[in-house]
Amino acid sequence: MTLSLKQKLTLPLIGVLIVIMVSIYGFFYFNTAFLKPVQFDDIKIDTRAAMKLDVLTHISKKNGIKEWELKATSATLLKDEDKAVLIDVSVIFFTKEDKQIHLTSQKGVMNTKTHDMIFSDHVVVAHETFILKTDTLHYNKKEHIIYSNNQVRLEKGDSVIEADSMTTKLNENTTILKGNVRGNFSENFNIQ
Repeated sequence: MTLSLKQKLTLPLIGVLIVIMVSIYGFFYFNTAFLKPVQFDDIKIDTRAAMKLDVLTHISKKNGIKEWELKATSATLLKDEDKAVLIDVSVIFFTKEDKQIHLTSQKGVMNTKTHDMIFSDHVVVAHETFILKTDTLHYNKKEHIIYSNNQVRLEKGDSVIEADSMTTKLNENTTILKGNVRGNFSENFNIQ
């Protein structure tokens, strides 16, 4: 059985038409399937935030001398409030004698103009052999002091001192405890 010229031309044309129709159908199918707008659920938008940073490192100097170095795993700069809300905070404060005082907390707030700070949620301060723990601790940049109006616990080895409030003058290496100061001291306790 031989095919006529008409049949020889018709079969390839039908094949081409089928390929064109499948291509058009495929184009419209994939176009609607993949270009459909993506829908997100439970998106939380912080309308107070001007900027969010994944990692923040900030160094403060006065007269060319480093006062402190701050690191946070995230920072949210708030609109119209001159504040940065910090998460997982680590600060190293420097004294005039170039000693270091290390502070860590889960949360913090820094005034972006004055650089005063408030630390909260598991605040721990380490200086040489002393460890200080409190719920909330403040830093005043102008006076270069840290203070707490909440109960503080100062530990050195087996010795413990507790008080209702505390102020540490970083440049003078002086700590003042106030209100119901009490403690337990081991035989080898040395305040220095």
